Amino acid sequence: MRGQCASAEAEVVAEAAVAALGEHAGVLGRVSGGNILECFASVADPRDRRGIRHRLPTILGLCVAAVLSGSKTLVDITDWIKVASQQVLAAFDARRDRDGVYHPPSRDTVTRLFAALGAQGLADGVGAWLAGEARLGPVAFPVAGPVLLPGVGFDGKAMRGAIGEDGQIPYLLAAATHGTGSVVIAERLVGAKSNEVPSVEPLLRQIGPALAGCVLTMDALHTVRSHAELIVGELTAHYVMTVKENTPNLFNRIDAIDWAVVPVAHTTTEVGHGRQEKRTIQVVDAPEDLGFPHAAQVFLIERYITRTVRRRVKDKGKGERKYKKVRVKSAVAVLGVTSLGSREAAPEHLATYVRGHWSIENKIHWVRDVTFNEDASQIKTGSRPRVMATLRNLVIGLIRQAGHTKIAATIRHIRNNPHLLLPILGLSQPQNTPSDQHKRLCA
Repeated sequence: MRGQCASAEAEVVAEAAVAALGEHAGVLGRVSGGNILECFASVADPRDRRGIRHRLPTILGLCVAAVLSGSKTLVDITDWIKVASQQVLAAFDARRDRDGVYHPPSRDTVTRLFAALGAQGLADGVGAWLAGEARLGPVAFPVAGPVLLPGVGFDGKAMRGAIGEDGQIPYLLAAATHGTGSVVIAERLVGAKSNEVPSVEPLLRQIGPALAGCVLTMDALHTVRSHAELIVGELTAHYVMTVKENTPNLFNRIDAIDWAVVPVAHTTTEVGHGRQEKRTIQVVDAPEDLGFPHAAQVFLIERYITRTVRRRVKDKGKGERKYKKVRVKSAVAVLGVTSLGSREAAPEHLATYVRGHWSIENKIHWVRDVTFNEDASQIKTGSRPRVMATLRNLVIGLIRQAGHTKIAATIRHIRNNPHLLLPILGLSQPQNTPSDQHKRLCA
């Protein structure tokens, strides 16, 4: 009777919380049908099967729920799990005693699991699940005409709060989808005494068939022949690469084109944040002697930026320093090469791919640094820093795939309205759960 009353009370509170959110409530549910427990189904459990009281998906699911509720450190996560409600523990299938009361995993259990867990295996499982939820899959070819295809960008991030086995700061190479719904679909640790370039091919093969027909974007560091051969020849995908002086032969051949006679094919202008930016793109067919695999078109993107800044000037009359606003202009030119022909990508599409490449930096890495304070993390050694990074990637993906674009604001909504937590995780509100001891018991 007590459980039924508590459940009814929880339903009323949940409905009131959703109603109070108004327009925000609709974006806090899962868009697709998967739930968070399925995400960890393929992750290997490093623990001895004897004595296990909580399943691996249960513990990791509760950790994700804690991060989604605003926990930023491992201590915050374990503290949140310790006081999790009976409804939350029941939804994650926590251990239940003879009296029907659910018990959370202890702090030591969570800490030991983080230390023993295979970080790469967890990242692979989470990435594959997010890719499936994002419906990233083979695109039908050939296309009837120029069309914007799914984009995937590659970029690295230093984990400045951690220390690797070699005493150096670990570096992670990630692949993320383009656009406002950017999510990480794969991530690998860059080896010691190495750089990002050798890690790209294993990362691409890890994602595999899901990249067929997609457009892969990367900065000039990764503009190498072997990557182009792999992307087009083996993965049946396309590439859009920027070209700089680190590849002098390719750069000089594209730069030698008489761009002055090539008309501007597309122009965009944006105003905001104290700056005005004009972007133009010129596109021509790739020269036959370019010597780069599968090159179909080359392009030149120019950016003209006007910023309003405050500069200090000296008032000679009074001897005081004052500020005045001045407009500063700058221009940047970027060359590029793509395997997309004119029948497959118009100039505006190429400009979109180049701009979309920075989604991984602006919408993933920046969010982890600013919203989750990753660089200030005190978890420094072993697999724990990577496990935390993967959980943050997953939380960002859950929020984005639920249709929300503001990560910090969504976390605040969930923290202030706990009944919104389970829907975004794809879990249903359990029925007939015991009431929490700290809540008023029903008569």
